[in-house]
Amino acid sequence: MLSIFRRKNNDKVKKSGLDSSVSSSDLLNEEAEPAADAEIETELSIHPAWNIPSEQMYVLRFLNNELSPLKPNQISLSGIEIKPEDNGIEVTAFVRNSLNKGIKFEQVSLLLLDSDKQVIARHEFNLTELGEVPGRSSRPWTFIFPASAIQKSEFSLEDWTLAFELKQKHSLDLHSTWEKSIAEDDKQKLEKLLENIQPPKSGEINFMGLSAKLADSGDLHVTVLIRNGHEKNVQLQQLPLQVEDAAGDKVAGGGFKLEDFEVKANTSKPWTFIFPSSLVTKDNPDLSNWKVYPLQ
Repeated sequence: MLSIFRRKNNDKVKKSGLDSSVSSSDLLNEEAEPAADAEIETELSIHPAWNIPSEQMYVLRFLNNELSPLKPNQISLSGIEIKPEDNGIEVTAFVRNSLNKGIKFEQVSLLLLDSDKQVIARHEFNLTELGEVPGRSSRPWTFIFPASAIQKSEFSLEDWTLAFELKQKHSLDLHSTWEKSIAEDDKQKLEKLLENIQPPKSGEINFMGLSAKLADSGDLHVTVLIRNGHEKNVQLQQLPLQVEDAAGDKVAGGGFKLEDFEVKANTSKPWTFIFPSSLVTKDNPDLSNWKVYPLQ
């Protein structure tokens, strides 16, 4: 049941939150559709699995009718009510769709902002249960921000905002030494590579091998992309790595100490690790296909 109905008198329900909107193309990669309407009213849409009593349906219709029209090709969140609880914050809002077709959500990062637009909480929600929000409709839903997601404990219960957090495009992060030495063509190749590969998952750090070469000295030079899917910068100080060749055999392994080494949020940083010959454990490895990964 929606939190707004956990009260003795539904007539006291009033909208305490503000509205936020994003472009459908920015959020869902939906192409903008031509629309003759300058403003689009959204009809109330109830989840098919919900059985809403008539008196509660009246409240929802009233709240929905009070909403401002949307512009074409917008996805909007319209805050209704916020309830701090012992285990988190419960937020009720309309999810609104001004497109002419239905939309579905998967993993979505949401921000809860106070009246000064400061972050109260940030959390990633799996909205597959929301189902398909029909075209030109508003669907009420309750979002629970767990205690671990809360960044601010004191805030006004008026004029708050629930908003989609649009992630910036995953980009290249070059260390200052690379910035000074890398050729422009090589830099463009790395940027093009990032455009054509799937970015790391949210909260994930992974390693993508770029090149592996054995020097005449017997040292193994391995260049990798360190890919940061976190929303925060990540500092690396100690990094134990292992390299395997096409046969799945260990080629080299060892620990690396890094100083002032940071991978910025939602970026990939290239770096070359040199395994001295003493750490190379296989003669004539097949490096036509190889992988590198951190040891736990």
